[in-house]
Amino acid sequence: MDQVTLKSLAKELNLAVSTVSRALNDSYEISAETKEKVHSLAKKLNYQPNPYASSLRKRSSNTIAVILPEIANNFFSLVINGIEEIAQENGYHVLIYLTHESHQKEADFIRHLTNGRVDGVLMSLSGETDDISHLQELKNSNIPVVFFDRICERLSTVKVTTNDYESGYQATQHLINKGCKQISYLAFSKNLSIDQKRRQGYIDALKDNQLLFREDMVINCGNDQEDNYKKIKTLLSSSQVPDGIFASVELLAILCYEVCRELELNIPGKIKIIGFSNLRTASLLHPSLSTITQPAFEIGKQAASALFQSFRKKQLVLEDKKIELLSELIERDSTK
Repeated sequence: MDQVTLKSLAKELNLAVSTVSRALNDSYEISAETKEKVHSLAKKLNYQPNPYASSLRKRSSNTIAVILPEIANNFFSLVINGIEEIAQENGYHVLIYLTHESHQKEADFIRHLTNGRVDGVLMSLSGETDDISHLQELKNSNIPVVFFDRICERLSTVKVTTNDYESGYQATQHLINKGCKQISYLAFSKNLSIDQKRRQGYIDALKDNQLLFREDMVINCGNDQEDNYKKIKTLLSSSQVPDGIFASVELLAILCYEVCRELELNIPGKIKIIGFSNLRTASLLHPSLSTITQPAFEIGKQAASALFQSFRKKQLVLEDKKIELLSELIERDSTK
């Protein structure tokens, strides 16, 4: 027989995990009727509290979790550095969890953490995440969470982002200023607010410059890099090859370089490329890559600082607040 947990009791009674927990602890916030239902089922199923999880909830674990979609992207590596600086200042350990852009892995990690092994969570959503029920479970378990970069708009808490819409507009305007008329946008995930905002900035810049927005110039990429490569190759092999590409994430910009090399398309003579990227090697690529560079290290510091501030104030539920930092457009040879 499977172990009876707070979650299984809550599911059986159609109650929140936090409600069941408070009922078992005889909280004044819970009605006598609900307490009776909870205690009755707990007795029937022979529920045994987890002393390890209980003890962790009563004291600090001095550990925070950071949930990331990947670390191959240099942006996230720099974010981790910023987080660790603040964590070390506060005497905390950092556990890193990689979802590899999988919603299921993200949900599994969250449910693993709701037993109280960490004091708080910093996270950036996977590209697949749409259903947020697992995130609500985290909140119901009284574990504070702060989002950064890839945020969840539907959950009230602190969110640290950059000016994605303005940056998307600026990147597209930069290509237009360089003479591009047929500009393609390489999207990463329709589920992510950062992609939606960058895409809208791209669309509005085209319209403001009286350039036609074409759906077929938006290439929806995903987690499969071989498939992404094929999509970009198809785009650049078509009868209407774009003269400018705006890549929403750095890996897609690098794939463009690889495809252009295979097809012998000159950058920036035949096609100009700009992308969101924090690559140290952007200036060393041939040609050097023009980028929208995000303040990744500072994003990590701000997100961690917000979480530790909640610890000091003993706030388990953080107020809904957006912290927006500015990205910088750096022109290099790929758009000259």
